[in-house]
Formats: sequence, C-alpha cells, structure tokens
Amino acid sequence: MLDISFNFIKKIKRNLFPFYKNKELKFVFNKIQEGFPAEIITARFVGGCVRKYLSNEKIDDIDIATILNTDQIKEKFKNTNFKVVETGIKHGTVTLVSKKFKLELTTLRKDIETDGRHAEVEYIHDWQLDSERRDFTINAIYMDIKGKILDPQMGTVDLKNNNVKFIGDPQKRIEEDYLRIIRFIRFKIMYNGKVEPTTENAIKQNLNGIKKISKERILIELFKILDLKNFIHLNESAYLREFFTLIFPEFCNLKRLERLSKICNYSQISRELLLGALLIDEKSSHEYFVHKYNVSNDIKDNLNLLAKNLELLREDNNFLIKDLEKNIYLYGKNHLINLNILNFVLNTKIKFKNFSETLNKILKSKNHRFNINGKYLIENGMQPGALMGKVLKEIEEDWIKNNFKINKERIKEIIKFHTN
Repeated sequence: MLDISFNFIKKIKRNLFPFYKNKELKFVFNKIQEGFPAEIITARFVGGCVRKYLSNEKIDDIDIATILNTDQIKEKFKNTNFKVVETGIKHGTVTLVSKKFKLELTTLRKDIETDGRHAEVEYIHDWQLDSERRDFTINAIYMDIKGKILDPQMGTVDLKNNNVKFIGDPQKRIEEDYLRIIRFIRFKIMYNGKVEPTTENAIKQNLNGIKKISKERILIELFKILDLKNFIHLNESAYLREFFTLIFPEFCNLKRLERLSKICNYSQISRELLLGALLIDEKSSHEYFVHKYNVSNDIKDNLNLLAKNLELLREDNNFLIKDLEKNIYLYGKNHLINLNILNFVLNTKIKFKNFSETLNKILKSKNHRFNINGKYLIENGMQPGALMGKVLKEIEEDWIKNNFKINKERIKEIIKFHTN
C-alpha cells in the first residue's frame, strides 16, 4: 500500500514539476536559442533523460542534442555559471557543469564511415538524419524545453511496449559499433522484452566484433548491466542468459542468482557483492576477471579479501562467529555481512535459519574504535619519529588481544620497551 501511495505521489510530482521546467535548464536552452528565430529549434533533450521521463523513472544523466557546433557552444557559455568541459570535441560533444547539473551537449550528426569502433561524422542541422544514426528507437526520442516530443523513429510506441528495437537494419547498426550488442543486452534486461529473430541472428553473427572494442568500454557497459534492477532475474530468460554468457564467459555461476534472490532484494545487492557471488569459485574466476578487465584496485582488493575469508570459512565453520568483534574491527560489518551472504549463496547445504542467525549476531555486535594515536604517545613520553608506527601497531594488537582493553601502564611499558 505504501509503495502504491509513494509511486502515485511521484507521478503527481512529475506531472506538476517536470524536470524540463528547471530554471537552469531553461537558461541553457535560451542561451543556445539566442540569435536564432523562434521557428528554428536549436536544442532538444534526447536519449536516457527523455526515455526515463516518459517511463516515470529517476533521471540522472541529461543529454542535449543541438544544431550548434562545439565552438559555438563554448562561446555562448563562456561568461556564465556553467563550466565548459571539452569531453569529446572530436565527436562534437562538450559538457556543461554547474553545481546541480552535468549536461552533455552533442551536435546533430550523421555517420560518414564506421569500422565497428570509431565513426567519421558530418555535423548537420537535420533532426531526422540525426535520429537515423542512433542505436535504438527508444533512444531516438527528442523533447524540447516545453515538453513537446519529436519521435521520428516511433520510439514512444516501442517504449510503451517494452520493445528494444534497432533503428533500421540490426546488422548495419551493429557493424557500425559492436558495443551496441552489449548495449542491446542491457536494454533488453532493463525492459524485459523478447528478441526478434532478425536481431538475434545479427547479434550471433557479429559476436566476434566485440573483440575490437576496448576492455574499458566493455567494463563500463558490464557494470551498467550488473547495476540493473532486473539483472538478478536473468535466468528467467533463456536467450538473454545465453547472450550474456557468450559475451562474458567468465560468469559461469549465474545459477547462484536464484539463491541470492532468496535472501536479498535489489537494493541490498551491491556491485561488489554481485561480483563476489558470480565470480568466486574453485577455478579462481575472479582472478581471471580482474586481470582481463584491469578493474580498479578497490574491486580487486575486495574480491581477493572475500575469496580469502571464504576459504577460511570453508576450513572453519565458526570463522564468522569466533572472534566476531575482532573480525568486525579488522574488516568492517559490511564485509562480514557480505561474507555471510556469499557463504549461503555458494554453499547449498546452509539453511536459511543458520544464515539468519549469523546475520543477527553480526548486526548486534559492537563496533570498536582504536582511539590511541601519535599525539597520545608523545604526551606519554615518546619522541616523534619512524618508530611511532611500530609502537602504535603493537599497542593496537595488544588492545585487540585483550578484548579491546588496554591500560595506561601497559601502553607506557610498550613505549619504554621500544625506546630504551
């Protein structure tokens, strides 16, 4: 009942205060329009922001298509509150940044030549031609600053029917940029629609083209897929699961999603937890993934730590309970919560009751804080220097060992031992 009321309020708010009525956005559009007659529309919203607005979803990124070239945009916003960032000058794109917005402005264009990775483009003033070079009909819906829709590819119809459809010939669209295969999978998972036979054939025939795409671009798309609300239900669609595993063969543990969904909903599953559930196994698939995509050190360290502690958990069933407060101090509650979830997901012998009991113990356990620092050591007679780190480490170990307690005399004893 609460969800229904919340969604209803959101819908009313969206209708009364649509995003395009924002003063800053109006300023941007008015600035772009300066010097042009009213009958010439110089800019329109396009892509995700329009699609999400029409679907009553949260709008995060805002893309604007314009007849102005990058030099004209830079000149118009030179002395405004917007900072102009040259994010993709060679592609006809600049970004306007303010405290509230990050707006990507791209000049209307058509493709002259493509090789599956890069495109040579010609800048134009024709909205129809600009729409024809885009990937999917639902991403070629334009909207002006007054909320009026321009839909040259009938994308609104497809959006209403959850239909993700290439503009024109799927084969041609894919050959222009092979990343569109992965984008197609992402949008299909998002909207949970069926795949047309012609599109399915075009994808299968061009899978090798993905090898031409940089690992960085692929990883960005993969993370967007993993962040989707519907990803946890991937196994419910045989063809989407097949496409996903053809592109990402290292994800060979997709069956674990079913067990994960039994204990977590979408909002509780972080990207790191999902990667751990799908990649940590006896074959060290997570190590292959980390190497293949050159992921960030944070993700790499998190996966390695989860894998290491899961191994300890396999060797000792009481690892999560034994020295619980010590482990919470060393690794943090979130890590232990994720470890408990992964242990349940990876080990089908563990019953929900056991998982739940362990989770409650983790949640109820204390968080301890080590408050002794270099200043404290100096106040207690220690000279500043490189030795302080070693002394602090020993004091901390003693504090942990003695159930997070240590008296002043013991601290002075450790300082004295190292300074005499």
